[in-house]
Order: sequence, then structure tokens, then C-alpha cells
Amino acid sequence: MDQSPHILVVDDDHEIRDLLARFLKGHGLRVTTAADGREMRRALDGWKVDLIVLDLMLPGEDGLTLCRKLRAESTIPVIMLTAMGEEVDRIVGLEMGADDYIAKPFSPRELLSRIKAVLRRAKGAPEAAAGGAVLRFAGWSLDLDKRELHRGDGVMVPLSGGEFDLLAAFVTHPGRVLSRDQLLDLARGREAQPFDRSIDVQVSRLRRKIEEDPKEPVLIKTVRSGGYMFTPTFEPRGKGGR
Repeated sequence: MDQSPHILVVDDDHEIRDLLARFLKGHGLRVTTAADGREMRRALDGWKVDLIVLDLMLPGEDGLTLCRKLRAESTIPVIMLTAMGEEVDRIVGLEMGADDYIAKPFSPRELLSRIKAVLRRAKGAPEAAAGGAVLRFAGWSLDLDKRELHRGDGVMVPLSGGEFDLLAAFVTHPGRVLSRDQLLDLARGREAQPFDRSIDVQVSRLRRKIEEDPKEPVLIKTVRSGGYMFTPTFEPRGKGGR
């Protein structure tokens, strides 16, 4: 049975779909294509998909709407295709739960690199998974093996892949001021682009999930002209502990 990753490409431009399908298949990936949200749902109902490449501009429900609905019911990684230079679209896409974005026009090789990076993170970064520790901080438990975040009462709080990787970067570097560039490298496995503020968006999303008052954060503090710092103390525990 073919165990290679299964990629779903959702784009209404058939030339882009065909190009990406041929290119990705040529690099050992399984590929299914869809022209709109209806075909995307049909594909998700029929197959196990490991990652979705989702165009922002689609007929009917647009990519942002589809990403928001998808994230409410699934943790499948999403790479959003956006118009060149539309920073607002990228930020909103990340707000909706996309794991990464790439601007059109783009090189298929760059997209392949992003796909591989996101899939690696979805499986768990080697440095984070080492030891299989459960990290506890301020009443929260972060399971680095299972990639799960639990509240003190045991309830799991869903995180997108990007949110998990960012939180893992914070808890494995406590008390250190981390710049946006460092966080991009630690959490997303790639260098920052000029004026890239996607980390700010992910931090905002993360604060809404773990801070008692996201407007007055005490766990992830902003350091003026520096970046962010994770302030609570934590202690690793063995596998299975919470």
C-alpha cells in the first residue's frame, strides 16, 4: 500500500491544478485535485488527506471560509495560496487557521519545500518529540509526542499545526527573548521574509487560547523592539503524564 503523503490541491484554475499535480506526483507524493469547496469536501469524504493546498480565491465559498470551517472540524494542515503582495490576505488566512501561505506566482519547487516542512511539523519536530515529554506550565499540559494541549481539568484545546509549533518553541525556550525571525525559524522551519508579521498573528491566536486575559497576557509577553518571551516556569514529565 502506498504510504506516501496525500496532497489535496484546491484551485479553480485547471492549468495550475494540472501543473501542481504532475510536479508533486513526480516528487513522490499522491495528489488529488478539486476546483471548489464542493469537490474538496467530496475528496475529504473519500480519502485520507495529509495536507491541503488551498487557493484563497475560489468560486462559491472562498478559501478563507473553507479554511475556517475545516479548522473547526479537522487538524489537516493547510497551505494557503494568496495573491502576490496581499499581506492582509495572508494574515487573515493565518487567523483562519492556515499553517503556512505562499504568494502567487510561485515556484512549484518552493511549494514542495513548504509542503515537506509543514508535513514534518505535523508529524512532530524531532527536537520537540525527543524524550516524549509532557510539559506542564500554569495549569496547562503540552504533550509533545501526541501534539496535544490540555487544560488543568484534562480537556483538550485544539491547536492548528502552526499554533502547536509556536507554543512548543516557547515552552522549550522559556525565559528567553525570541525575535520574530527566531520564532519563524523555530516554529515554521524557514527564514522570515521582509516585514513578515505572521508570527504576530499566531501569537495573538495562541494568547486567546491559553491566556486568562489575552489583552493583558502574562504567559507570552511582548518585549518592546525585541520579540516575545515565554515567562511561566514548567517541568517535564514522563510519557503519559499530565
